[in-house]
Amino acid sequence: MRRVLICAAVAAATWAAPLAIRTSLAQTPAAAASTVARVIVKFKSTSPLLRKQALSVASQHTAQAAALGQRIGIGLAAGRGLSERSHVVIGRGLSSQQLAARIAAESDVEYAVADERKHIVAVPNDTLYAAGPAVGVTNGGPVVGQWYLKPPGVAGDVNNTAPAAINAQQAWDISTGSASIVVAVLDTGLRFDHPDLQGGNVLPGYDMAGADSAGVFTTANDGNGRDADASDPGDFVTAAEAGTLGCSETSSSWHGTQTLGLIGAATNNGVGMASVGRTVRVMPVRVLGKCGGYDSDIQAAILWAAGIDVPGVPHNATPARVINMSLGGDGACAQSYVDAIGQANAAGTVVVASAGNSSGHAVSSPANCPGAIAVAALRHVGSKVGFSDLGPQIAISAPGGNCVNTGTGEACLYTLITTSNKGTTAPVLGLPGASYTDSFDTSLGTSFSSPLVAGTVALMLSANPALTPAQVKAKLQSSARPFPTTGGTVGIQACVAPTGVDQGECYCTTSTCGAGMLDAHAAVLSVSGVQASISLTTTTPTANQDVALTSDSPVNPGQSIVSYLWTILNAGTSGATITGANNGAAVVVRPTSPGVFVAQLMTTDNAGFVSTTTLSVTVIGPVVPPAATPPPVTSSGGGGGALGVGWLLLLLAAVLSLALVGARERARTTLSAAAARPARTD
Repeated sequence: MRRVLICAAVAAATWAAPLAIRTSLAQTPAAAASTVARVIVKFKSTSPLLRKQALSVASQHTAQAAALGQRIGIGLAAGRGLSERSHVVIGRGLSSQQLAARIAAESDVEYAVADERKHIVAVPNDTLYAAGPAVGVTNGGPVVGQWYLKPPGVAGDVNNTAPAAINAQQAWDISTGSASIVVAVLDTGLRFDHPDLQGGNVLPGYDMAGADSAGVFTTANDGNGRDADASDPGDFVTAAEAGTLGCSETSSSWHGTQTLGLIGAATNNGVGMASVGRTVRVMPVRVLGKCGGYDSDIQAAILWAAGIDVPGVPHNATPARVINMSLGGDGACAQSYVDAIGQANAAGTVVVASAGNSSGHAVSSPANCPGAIAVAALRHVGSKVGFSDLGPQIAISAPGGNCVNTGTGEACLYTLITTSNKGTTAPVLGLPGASYTDSFDTSLGTSFSSPLVAGTVALMLSANPALTPAQVKAKLQSSARPFPTTGGTVGIQACVAPTGVDQGECYCTTSTCGAGMLDAHAAVLSVSGVQASISLTTTTPTANQDVALTSDSPVNPGQSIVSYLWTILNAGTSGATITGANNGAAVVVRPTSPGVFVAQLMTTDNAGFVSTTTLSVTVIGPVVPPAATPPPVTSSGGGGGALGVGWLLLLLAAVLSLALVGARERARTTLSAAAARPARTD
């Protein structure tokens, strides 16, 4: 009898589901019958499949899997149990993600997720990744290696990481970059002969540094103007040139080689360093030379890099999806930069720029321009590093390097390792000149925070190339980790808006250092599947009329959407309700009153990636037809104000009516008077 009751309960739970849900899941040709799908399912506490039976937990899980399989038309077996309400189910002929999406649609299922494998994180074998060379008197280090790319952790632990580390290491488990994504680096050019900058991921680029005046190329330092040679001849400034150019005497920086190396140096090649973008392509565009570079050259480079033609320059056949600008100057954003960056954004190019290094002053230009993702710099513990500028234009913050110790000749503990050259003026050619920055030849500044963000953006676009610049910025910010409020130097305070006075190390806030600390893994994960998107197909949403909403979620090759779920997140005063099915690519909503309602769409793709978006819809009141207008009065001929025949007849009727009323009143008065006289007796 007990067995009969169990079977009856299973059957009742199975056939309680709607017929449409019980139909078999269509299988794609690629989903061979031998494919094994594993899903972790947890039932709601009210699920009829959880009815207590005199069975072992394993037997109950077996019965639950069988009943669930009958509902969705797929044979399911029970796997290992996790708790009384959750266990693994195993099916065949479809992917784990597809099975999870199908099971998750059941009303009595709390969640269903693919039972996936986890692997040892693939750490690159580049020699400097784990730790820098032994620290000597004048070279070596940092001991922590490329700490800034590792998962965040406690500073000084055995993993050589720190709280501000961006976790590119786990982002690489999702994507190591795509050769279809190009990052343009607008800087001093590149030393193409560096061994870690060899291979097909480095594009030739272009030299946009023009003449100072007719026939004068002091700034460019290459004897000519714009050409196809983006190599860096050196940006050193002699004492004599310093006065003429208006800057200080300095050695060559090899700045472009350093910033580009952080984004796209060859990785996992057994030597040197690892880069954020790993296998994305990088393209040097030379705009800086002695004492910097001209706005006109930089703006032309923005356009050219984005694939927008510039007069006198060959068309860029490999347009960049990302532009990094580790450069800047004081002042507000000029309209010419607004125009150039706006055009680049419209072409689908994300523009990333460093905030500036003037010790807590206002964000430099072009980082302060609309459309640019401005990046501030963090110390290893997550506080703002002293040299970084800050302000409300900052979008996000990333490591910029810091030394902790400040004694003369001491090794800098938390510098950023990247590619460089040994030359002090002209480059030292070939392998003898190739070098890496270290604890004595340091890479510090927002110039190096910006490439970490640009490289992360390249990974995001590698995972989902359909993203717009606005979506990239939003995902970067929403995936950022919160700023710490402890762990910095004793006595530091919260950062404040720039006042024109130096502001050193401080605890970042979202109004001064952006949305948070860059988390490359979370950022790439947030865009690794189909991104839900809603379009409003009803032109004018009106009360008491159907409003149509449609999913226009972009689907890339190899992706598909396996489930949709629509809900009214907030009906407001509109009284909006979904009138039909809520699990298709489109939905119909019926509002009953004017107001605003918020619709939500949740999509699940064939990889199990879940994305949610919302859309606010304004509903107007029902259209009320205008009141009927009485016909115009017309005269029947004649001129002036003569009355028509119709009006005369009405007037005559009114007069006769009044006359009749008067006659009746007179008759009534006469009768009353006669009745009041005494009767005569004769």
